[in-house]
Amino acid sequence: MIDIALLRRDPERVRRVAARRGDAVAQAVDQVLRLDEERRAELTALEQLKAEKNGITASIAKAPDRAAEAARLRPAIAALDAEIAQRTPVVEAFEKQLQELLAEIPNLLDDSVPPGSGEQDNVVVRTSGAPPASSFAPKPHWEIGERLGILDFERAAKLSGSRFALLRGKGAQLSRAIVHFFLERARGRGYVEIDPPLLVNRQTMWSTGQLTKFADAMFRDSDADLFLIPTAEVPLTGLHRDEILAAEDLPIQYAAYTPCFRKEAGAAGKDTRGLIRLHQFEKVELVWLTLPERSFEILEQLTADAESLLAELGLSYRVVALCSADTGFNAAKTYDLEVWLPSQGLYREISSCSNCTDFQARRSAIRFRRAGSAKPELVHTLNGSGLAVGRTLVAILENYQQPDGSVVIPPALVPFTGFEVIGPP
Repeated sequence: MIDIALLRRDPERVRRVAARRGDAVAQAVDQVLRLDEERRAELTALEQLKAEKNGITASIAKAPDRAAEAARLRPAIAALDAEIAQRTPVVEAFEKQLQELLAEIPNLLDDSVPPGSGEQDNVVVRTSGAPPASSFAPKPHWEIGERLGILDFERAAKLSGSRFALLRGKGAQLSRAIVHFFLERARGRGYVEIDPPLLVNRQTMWSTGQLTKFADAMFRDSDADLFLIPTAEVPLTGLHRDEILAAEDLPIQYAAYTPCFRKEAGAAGKDTRGLIRLHQFEKVELVWLTLPERSFEILEQLTADAESLLAELGLSYRVVALCSADTGFNAAKTYDLEVWLPSQGLYREISSCSNCTDFQARRSAIRFRRAGSAKPELVHTLNGSGLAVGRTLVAILENYQQPDGSVVIPPALVPFTGFEVIGPP
C-alpha cells in the first residue's frame, strides 16, 4: 500500500509516478485525493462537535449548581449527541472507502524503471552465454519427456484435468535434484530455509498484496477461508507481520521450496502444452527484509543469486529490466531472468526478482527500530524465484538433449541426481 502521507505531502510527484503505469492508476490517485479531502472535512466537523460537547461538559463541572446547569444544557448536549451519531458513520464509511481505494493502487515505480506500454518495451540489461548450436532440429520438452517416459500429461489430465503434469522415474528424480541443488546453494549464500504452510489466511494474502487484486487467480477453501499459496513469497514475507524488528538483525534472508497454486484462466490458448504454465508448479523462493537505504543494492544481490544458479547449470540466459507497464502490482522495480529454450528459439521467463520497497511492509506492519531511536520505520521487502523448478526442468531437457533423444545432466546436478544421462526406457 502506498503512503497516504506522501500523497498529501507531494500529490504532484505521486500523480507523475502513477501516470507511468497508465491513466487508470493516475485517475485512482486523483480519486483517493478527492476522497481524502472529503473525509478530512467530515472528520474536522465531527471533532468540532465533540470539542463543543466537551466544552459544555466542562462548564457543567465548574458550575455552582451542577444539577441545574446540567438540566439547562441537556437539550444542547442531546442535539450534539444526535449530530455526532449522524456524522460518525459517515466518517467511518469514508475511511473504509479510502482504505479500499488505497489497496487497489500499485506500488510507486522507481525512477530507474524504463518507460513502456508492454513487454516489448522491456530492456535487456545483460546476456550470459550464447544459445547452444545444434546439428539437429531441437524438440520441445514435452516431446522429449514423453519419449523418455519421464513426463505423462495424459494421466495427469485423467487425475486432475488440463494444465497439470506428472513426472515419473528419472524425471521425478531430476526435479527433486533441482530443488535440492537450489536449496543448498541458497544456504551457502546465507538464506535460512523455511518450510511454511501451503494454506494461509486472508490477512496474510492481503498483507502481501495478493488480495484483492489477484483474487480470481487463487484456489480457496471457502469454508475455512484459507488460500493455497500462489508463491512462497506470501508466507515468507508474512512471517514478521505486526512485528518490530531490531535494525541490527537486518537484513533477513529466507528461502523456501513449495508447490504453488494459481489459476491460469487468464492464459487461455497460451502454453497449453508442457510445463510452462500450470495450475500447480514448484519454486524455490528467495525473500529479503532489509533497511530501506539498502533495498536497491540488495535487489542486485538477489538477482545475482538467482543468476548464479543458471550459470552453474550452464544455461544461456538474459536479465531484463521490466518497463513501467509490465512491472507487477507490488513492485517498485523488477528484473526478469529469461532462459534460452531451443525449441521456441527465444528466451522465456524463469525468475522474477523484485524490490517491493515499503509497499508490502505497510500492509503487513513489518517495522524495525534503529538503535537509540524511539520511532519504528517500515522495512523494505524483496522477493525472487531461485528458481522456478518446472521451467528449469524444461530448460535442461531442451538445452541438453542429444541427437539420439537422450538428455545429459548438467555436471552441477550429477551429485544430486546420482546419474549423468536420461536415456530412452
